[in-house]
Amino acid sequence: MTRDVIRGADGRRRCRWGDSDDRYRAYHDTEWGRPVLDERGLYERLCLALLQSGLSWSLILRKREGLREAFAGFDPETVVGLDVDRLLEDERVIRNRAKLEAIVQNASATLAMRDGVPLPELIWSFRRRNRRAPRNYGEMVPFSPESTELAKELKRRGFAFVGPTTVYSTMQAVGVVNDHLAGCFVRADVEAARRRL
Repeated sequence: MTRDVIRGADGRRRCRWGDSDDRYRAYHDTEWGRPVLDERGLYERLCLALLQSGLSWSLILRKREGLREAFAGFDPETVVGLDVDRLLEDERVIRNRAKLEAIVQNASATLAMRDGVPLPELIWSFRRRNRRAPRNYGEMVPFSPESTELAKELKRRGFAFVGPTTVYSTMQAVGVVNDHLAGCFVRADVEAARRRL
């Protein structure tokens, strides 16, 4: 056990970052790393990861409900028709033109994939099995060969603002990668869910 896995006030051992406040704890315990298989859910996590680039995850979690409202629940069919200039006036969103344009562009790319390999199938095809659990934050990486390849493939399919680090963050969030540390109580739950796929 390392200092990167701590025992929380509830007596459970979890990744240290997941015990910093109630919002982080809920996200860590119930969502981060748990498999997301649906198009809308994957598109949302990709959008949140690109919005977070250069910002704190705490900010994204605080704004998440407003982001969901502004982006119609991250429904790609609706997002593709949104006006970026109007979004730039909306206090609920991260008002960065390049990021907002990427979200709309990525909605279009997501819809285009429905005629071939859909977004869930593509993202999950980069899952690597039998990966050793990281024991501390020093063993975690900001990107991987798989995220680098997936980023290239997404760009080839018309996605924007999807570098290897943003894509790796998405892979972590949706369970393609399980980066809960060894000793974290959530890790076993996530692995069990991944085995059922």
